[in-house]
Amino acid sequence: MEKIGREWYYDPMIERRDIEKLALLARIALSESELVELQADVDAILEHISEIQEAGGDTAIPQETDLNRNVFRDDAEPHPKGIFTEALLVAVPAREGKYVKVKKIL
Repeated sequence: MEKIGREWYYDPMIERRDIEKLALLARIALSESELVELQADVDAILEHISEIQEAGGDTAIPQETDLNRNVFRDDAEPHPKGIFTEALLVAVPAREGKYVKVKKIL
């Protein structure tokens, strides 16, 4: 907002037609007062974002520390293949060799 003479002039960052188009794309019906309120809210958000961008700051990627290291295991075989197969198949109600037998559904 800036003052021109005795009047305050509001220069929106987003136009009313853009708000109307967003409402149309979102398939929501907005009254006149809702359009004005939404435009003011979106303007406030955009202004806040522009302040953040102006502030800038250090955009360098931080180096790895103890706080942001990978705590997951490597993507590899955790144990030999098939070592637990027999122990698991003992608990199933029906089996056929090394496979679980299920009821045919098709």
